[in-house]
Amino acid sequence: MAAMAMVMATSCMTAQEVRTLPLPTTGEVKMTLMDALKQRSSEREYDSSRMVDDQTLANLLWAACGISRPESGKITAASAINAQDIHVYVCTAQGAWLFQPKDNSLLKITDQDLRKAVAGRQDFAATAPVSLVLVSDLSMFGGRGSGETFGCMDAGYVSQNIYLACTALGLKTVARASMFKDELSEGLKLNENQVLMLNHPVGY
Repeated sequence: MAAMAMVMATSCMTAQEVRTLPLPTTGEVKMTLMDALKQRSSEREYDSSRMVDDQTLANLLWAACGISRPESGKITAASAINAQDIHVYVCTAQGAWLFQPKDNSLLKITDQDLRKAVAGRQDFAATAPVSLVLVSDLSMFGGRGSGETFGCMDAGYVSQNIYLACTALGLKTVARASMFKDELSEGLKLNENQVLMLNHPVGY
């Protein structure tokens, strides 16, 4: 019994692990917005042996929906009624994390590799070193307007930010709606208000 309690306690500690990301180095990206728009494309082949380093990941997550104006808490993506409902989960071979924009960190959700659940029936997506999963928390709208419609709109804004950032950072990605939603929702420990919207496999 004591051994089981220790295992459970260790598991809880692991689930609460927090990784602080490097500060985004936005000034080092030389590609212009117009060039990023021109070169943006959907790519479905990734080098599974080449990892995305923490600095590049930090830059990408900041571009997706990081804090752009600390004094007001505004983020890089537009958001209906400023609900900031889109949460980005980072899935790798080592587990899954929730990006926390306010303190620029990753909160460990699970040690499980969920990339196959993200891939769904399209196996190519499971080979990407990183998959970003976009989830709308409909409770953030407080019952105002059409929550799921707003959530879809907001996911689109974040998705385009990811596309453009990947282009500027020399990464490949594609926006996808396909995934094994039940398995992924369970793996990410989502509640009934959190809706899976899109995912972006990311790699070189």
